[in-house]
Amino acid sequence: MTSIEIYETTLRDGAQGEGVNLSLADKLALAEALDWLGVAYIEGGWPGSNAKDEAFFAQVRDLKLTTSKIAAFGSTRRAKVTPDADTNLLKLVEAKADVVCIFGKTWDLHVRDALRVSLEENLAMVGDSVAFLVKATGRDVFYDAEHFFDGWKANAGYALDTLEAAHRAGAVRIVLCDTNGGTLPQEVTTAIAQVRARLPTAPLGIHVHNDGGLAVANTLAALQAGCIQAQGCINGMGERCGNVDLTAVIANCELKLGMRCLPEGHLQRLTEISRVVWERINLQGPTNQPFVGRSAFAHKGGIHVSAVQRNSKTYEHVEPETVGNTRRILISELSGRSNIQAKLASRYPGLSDDVVIRAILSDIVELENAGYSYEAADASFDLLVRRHLGVAREPFVLHHYRIHGLGTPEGDQDLVEATVKVTVDGDLRLRVAEGHGPVDALSHALMAALLPSYPQLKDLALSDFKVRVVNSSDGTAAKVRVLIEHRYQGQSFGTIGVSENIIEASWAALEEAVEYALQVEESGAQPAVAPPKSAAAPR
Repeated sequence: MTSIEIYETTLRDGAQGEGVNLSLADKLALAEALDWLGVAYIEGGWPGSNAKDEAFFAQVRDLKLTTSKIAAFGSTRRAKVTPDADTNLLKLVEAKADVVCIFGKTWDLHVRDALRVSLEENLAMVGDSVAFLVKATGRDVFYDAEHFFDGWKANAGYALDTLEAAHRAGAVRIVLCDTNGGTLPQEVTTAIAQVRARLPTAPLGIHVHNDGGLAVANTLAALQAGCIQAQGCINGMGERCGNVDLTAVIANCELKLGMRCLPEGHLQRLTEISRVVWERINLQGPTNQPFVGRSAFAHKGGIHVSAVQRNSKTYEHVEPETVGNTRRILISELSGRSNIQAKLASRYPGLSDDVVIRAILSDIVELENAGYSYEAADASFDLLVRRHLGVAREPFVLHHYRIHGLGTPEGDQDLVEATVKVTVDGDLRLRVAEGHGPVDALSHALMAALLPSYPQLKDLALSDFKVRVVNSSDGTAAKVRVLIEHRYQGQSFGTIGVSENIIEASWAALEEAVEYALQVEESGAQPAVAPPKSAAAPR
């Protein structure tokens, strides 16, 4: 099996994406997580460009990494400055990283208009910068040929000259960069063929951006054409349209091209690392992200579900477990009987009563017409099923709840007071609590009433809260759908409420979350979970 080096650059190139701001703690934690995944190289940043990156290289040495080498990134020397007097190159030496990677100009347009030096001077800048770092660090030096493919299209001879200068100076990897992200796959393979003809012994890498939506295709084309290193980011983070998404590259290489990118058995960690990275950068990843997205193996149409139940290959190109993901059967008005049966198969394997199944499906259709959506509310769906089976139990009886107003006499406008009156085990309880907003206050008041009888609920924690208008044409009288996600026993589940009153919809979702958590506790069943939003990569 061909081995491919994965060079991960989220900590530097990925951090240039809009809305991404990694702290030093984030960078160190992600370095550990990427090492757990098993990538060959982790690019930590550009020492000398900012204090955070310098601190990273000082502290990363204390991490006990087992599979990954840390790379420091920088540029060739400045014009008219010798390498031993160039501040950026000296900072790369001081970083003491396992590997040094520098970029240089390949496109004659950049040499003339950006650097404003002669083509010959640029070749000297590339060659003597690489040679200096090889000697000064005693480490491997990689050369990123910035804008290589644009340079090759404009002046192929000169672009190849720059690669040869780096190779002769001692660069152990020549990385071809599609920095503007506009190259087509056939151009990638044609260019690589010319590089291999000019430099037959030079080990090549590929680094592409996604401005043309072809980053994965271009990376796979380059690897099939002979490149041995793929540079990019988990989840495709980065400036403009981002770098190539390494989750798709790794999965396609290992499952379809016979190329080994990770240590044996580590491919199953791919979905987990994707979610860890999304959580660390505090962004919500696309649900339809290939291989690792929450919807990557989600089936909604009844005909599709029926086929998948018979043979998963009918609508899945790989098995979700191979990349650590899971198959999900969605319940909606588009569902058929097969959806219901598939959804219930793991929890109620003995359920075969056609009358009950049809009644459940009828309720789903009616409720979704009223604004409900059970795709992300597995717990609410499970409670609906329990009610049809006659096994649901109400842990408390609500008499009323009230919101007492915004703000306090002391002027704290952030706090709201709520009262909840319930009966629990025959005991009438009236509880008052404050919270940051009406829903938070109601949650605190309800917990105050229930915890004496159900102490296990102290582990129930709200983790997400979403509100969506169902029928916006009705203006302020429109219905709203509230989806609440809780964590319980280390898993996540969602409940839903719909009403013209946002407080009433929120209460319904809160009430079902409590009911579901207690029924799971009593039955000993595993929660009907959504994939966790913030999982820490196990060590």
